Amino acid sequence: MSVALDIYNMLPAPARSAAASLRGHYLNRWRYGSETESLVQAALNRESWSEAEWKTWRTDRLAYVLERAATRVPFYRRAWAERRRRGDNSSWGQLKNWDVLEKESVRANPLDFVADDLSPNKMFHDHTSGTTGTSLSLYMTKETVRQWYALFEARSRRWYGVSRHDRWAILGGQLVTPVGQKKPPFWVWNSGLHQLYMSSYHLTPQNIPAYIDALAKFGVRYILGYPSAVYTVAAEALRIGRQLTGIDVVILNAEPVYDYQREAIAKAFNCPVRATYGMAEVVAAGGECEYGRLHQWPEAGIIESGTDVGDGLSDLVCTGLMNADMPLIRYRVGDSGKVSNEKCECGRTLPVIEKISGRTDDILLGIDGQHVGRMDPVFKGGLPIKEAQIVQNSVSTITVNYVPADDFHDAALVELTTRIRERLGRVDVDFKRMTSIPRTSRGKFRAVICNVDPQAAGSGRFDDGNGR
Repeated sequence: MSVALDIYNMLPAPARSAAASLRGHYLNRWRYGSETESLVQAALNRESWSEAEWKTWRTDRLAYVLERAATRVPFYRRAWAERRRRGDNSSWGQLKNWDVLEKESVRANPLDFVADDLSPNKMFHDHTSGTTGTSLSLYMTKETVRQWYALFEARSRRWYGVSRHDRWAILGGQLVTPVGQKKPPFWVWNSGLHQLYMSSYHLTPQNIPAYIDALAKFGVRYILGYPSAVYTVAAEALRIGRQLTGIDVVILNAEPVYDYQREAIAKAFNCPVRATYGMAEVVAAGGECEYGRLHQWPEAGIIESGTDVGDGLSDLVCTGLMNADMPLIRYRVGDSGKVSNEKCECGRTLPVIEKISGRTDDILLGIDGQHVGRMDPVFKGGLPIKEAQIVQNSVSTITVNYVPADDFHDAALVELTTRIRERLGRVDVDFKRMTSIPRTSRGKFRAVICNVDPQAAGSGRFDDGNGR
């Protein structure tokens, strides 16, 4: 456990909310400014652009990003110099001439992708584990951060009749409450972002009524969160007959949304349910309109179809258009999908994403019976691991299959054990070193596999969408 988290967990609940609020005010200053509302309105106005207007804008922006990447970013500059040395005179101004970029290259040396006319120390530094346990460090200027959050405000809030000024709740992956805590509050109030951050690691039947009470007490207008976590709350609310009122919309992110989840959440919260698609790398994004169609956000990036993976889907190769200061060109994001040419009844000219097949992880079971999804936060923070897979064979036993990076050290496994126990309780953690993680027969990577009957944890039967 990190020293900071250790100290945080010793704080009383009001002090934990104060700490979360300090962080929230810091993030608020990075994300929003006097220009935010004009950026939001500009994003909404672009939704009625013609195809020709979009093509002109994206062509111009892509040319700028490619030129800056080839001339100012060390990784790409060396790559093009080597190609020239070999007699390759193809133009870097054509996207098709760029090699596909894999996550491992970014993980190995993230600063190699930052433009050399900027100081990383003055940029916003973010972490993401991605969908394969591959930890990535990402950098953005304040201008880019604010452009991104204005786009998010326009298409993940205004579309649904809410705004960043409303009180909202999130069920995410942060450890806002010590995993061993048995009584509420299982959340913190973040005044800097008007946010009730609710732990996704304490979702047991006995705790969920307290979650429902908190949503009402804090006057929450909308919920953002992992489908698996929000569904767990909804399903229990329906089972015990609790009414959830006052919620205008539930916005789901980070995981695939199954029909059974959507139906239960809509019924329990008595409001629309909207899915979103995106990633910390900000190379592709999408939001669901009122007609249930997922629309691409063209400003985020260009989506290309890579290798055919079956069922009419291809792996997605994306080029970011927003972050020209850490540009990711033809970046394989790890998801598969299909972009459609169909027009939507909503009238927006944003392209329709017909289907996204992202992570399909199982739900793990904690020592106290809680359902825990989205274990990828355990890999954040630069662990020297190329990829990893968590397998649960009993309530008290976890196996981690991992592929070490070149800079691997055994202390990483100690840290990983601590992070897993912070979320699941005092489980036994074994490690298996591998040269590669086995894929399914269709080439898919499963980052989390649960081989445990949910009733073994005393938590009742649940359905993960695969008939279990």
